[in-house]
Amino acid sequence: MAERAASSTAVLVCQGRATADGRYAVGRFSDPVARGLLDPPDRLVVDRVRADRVPTEAAGRLAYEMVRRTGLTMVPRTISIDEAIRGHAAGQVVILGAGLDARAWRMSELARAAVFEVDHPASQQDKLRRIGGLAPTAGRVVPVAIDLAAERLGPALGRAGFDRQAATTTWVWEGVVPYLTATAVRATVAQIAELSAPDSRLVVNYQAKSLPTSVMRRAMRLVLRASRQPDPLAGEPWRSLWRPGEMRKLLHDNGFDVTSDRDLLALSAGLALPTDNNGSLRNGRVLVAARR
Repeated sequence: MAERAASSTAVLVCQGRATADGRYAVGRFSDPVARGLLDPPDRLVVDRVRADRVPTEAAGRLAYEMVRRTGLTMVPRTISIDEAIRGHAAGQVVILGAGLDARAWRMSELARAAVFEVDHPASQQDKLRRIGGLAPTAGRVVPVAIDLAAERLGPALGRAGFDRQAATTTWVWEGVVPYLTATAVRATVAQIAELSAPDSRLVVNYQAKSLPTSVMRRAMRLVLRASRQPDPLAGEPWRSLWRPGEMRKLLHDNGFDVTSDRDLLALSAGLALPTDNNGSLRNGRVLVAARR
């Protein structure tokens, strides 16, 4: 397995969820576990954002804005994926690229489900350290450490107790697709299809192609480098962006029928979010598909 550090993007996403908890879409969005998964230095930025304490120095403002905007992105993304999970009561839930996802510790709807958390060994170890002895709300949580660049998904899940003959499975693939090559995305979809019984669900969060968003992302990273600030995206660049039609065709060719595919801006309707992050929301998408 390739040596690498735990995902820094996973920490940023967790910071975003911790920032938004109890502030936006109350009653629909909630992640009370997120803050407890953060190490003290990462909580400092979260607490500043929650208190609206904008740093005076440029470098501090950049970190502040990155976490604040990530929080706004997490609200519609998390709500839509949670609703897809609730809408399909499956005995098995597989979270691909689990990072610091806390669904197995906060969703009572998973009380009878086995949740398989799949991630790279370095990120898996980091998650286990952070979660400690916190009791899950899921019936069972099974860590599955695997480097998908070098191993197939099926054997690793099988060793962990995944039952490919089970009635249905819900697959959650959130915040991962942009960091994979198009070839790796296609290969993963094919493996998911092979392991899915009819009527299983696949929930995919992906990033649509957008020149302004790509340019803004590069500019932000240049500013971080120039100000000698930690860059959470340095080791995890975007490698593939997808037009909705391309993603739908990929899934259809692998035996999935798309039931919904909406951008985060549309999904944020009625949530009363600040509008200054609408550009990013417009390009992030959540798709739900059913296995034929």
